[in-house]
Amino acid sequence: MIQAEEFVEAARNFGFGWYTGVPCSFLTPFINYVINDVQLKYISAANEGDAVAIAAGAAIAGKPAVVMMQNSGLGNAVNPLTSLTYIFRIPLLLICTLRGDVYDGLRLHNLQDEPQHELMGQITDKLLQTMTIPWEFFPTDAAEIEPVLQRSTAYMQQERRPYALIMRKGAIAPHALTRSSIPERENSASAHIQQSFFRDRKEQRISRSEALARIVELTEPENTVVIATTGYTGRELFASKDSVNHLYMVGSMGCASSMGLGLSLARPDLKVVVIDGDGAALMRMGNFATIGTYGGANLTHILLDNEVHDSTGAQATVSAGISFAKIAEACGYGVTLAGDDPALLDALFTADANTRPKFAHLKIRPGTLEKLPRPNLTPEAVLQRFMNHIGSNWQLLTPNS
Repeated sequence: MIQAEEFVEAARNFGFGWYTGVPCSFLTPFINYVINDVQLKYISAANEGDAVAIAAGAAIAGKPAVVMMQNSGLGNAVNPLTSLTYIFRIPLLLICTLRGDVYDGLRLHNLQDEPQHELMGQITDKLLQTMTIPWEFFPTDAAEIEPVLQRSTAYMQQERRPYALIMRKGAIAPHALTRSSIPERENSASAHIQQSFFRDRKEQRISRSEALARIVELTEPENTVVIATTGYTGRELFASKDSVNHLYMVGSMGCASSMGLGLSLARPDLKVVVIDGDGAALMRMGNFATIGTYGGANLTHILLDNEVHDSTGAQATVSAGISFAKIAEACGYGVTLAGDDPALLDALFTADANTRPKFAHLKIRPGTLEKLPRPNLTPEAVLQRFMNHIGSNWQLLTPNS
């Protein structure tokens, strides 16, 4: 058993100052120590997949990040671990607990745990191996901490992909929580600006490409970055105007807003614009609450809603009856706009949200461009170009001297 301080302080010497995740009782002392330290950043994510994407955003900003979760939630993280951090080559330190632990050295144990952990306890290591994520057990002796961090950071530095530590029960001694992890917000109605912009009939709505072209016109590449969700949105943004300040998501559906949150928090000097889709927003709607709680005024979240999964055959989503702007307002966004009039975009970029993020729900029509191109750069090359533009690099993963 080690003290939380021993691992966290050693990790700090390697540059790790950003933590996000979903709690597990095994992690409680670890999380408490991180929260108590005002120099460290902890983001409480709605689910484990969002946590991976938030940490990825911080890593893109050059901030080495740790993701913490229970192994029974590892399934929620499979998608971004396989189609975000793997494809884009984003290094993260993953700490995953081992509920349902049935193996200890060469002896099998009949440990009593909740029944929902039984299968995951048997396959956690195998699942990580299947995702090509190298792993080892979390250290239980102070002398093991430095070598573990040396091995994990060396791999992350070389391969630029996640490395996992599996934490068993009792690895860390208790540590009391002395401060809140949730930032205080003034609960004032004056902080919210909600407007509706409805003009046209459904068939007269603007296209996605028209909306994207206007967003590009309203952004300044020097201090603004744009993250486009997977599918036609990223491809149409590339077709509209390829730029070094654009990041085209592939896979990891629903994670664009989480990654944008992590980036915006780690780089408050940047304006971060996330372009979402209705299917993606519905898939990970819990992140609205995380953005509303932690996000700042430098984050702008735009939802282009055509009420279908356009790139997979135009199957209908359930967005026709959903008021995303009201959801965003209830979750704490400072400005929430809704409608089908493209003037909504102009109003969004000129609105003042005080210290809170801004949101716009713009209805558009289905369909895409003929012969829609794909980016002519690999996702890894797109990300490296993006990071070069914002002055970020992976070298922060080396230990402090």
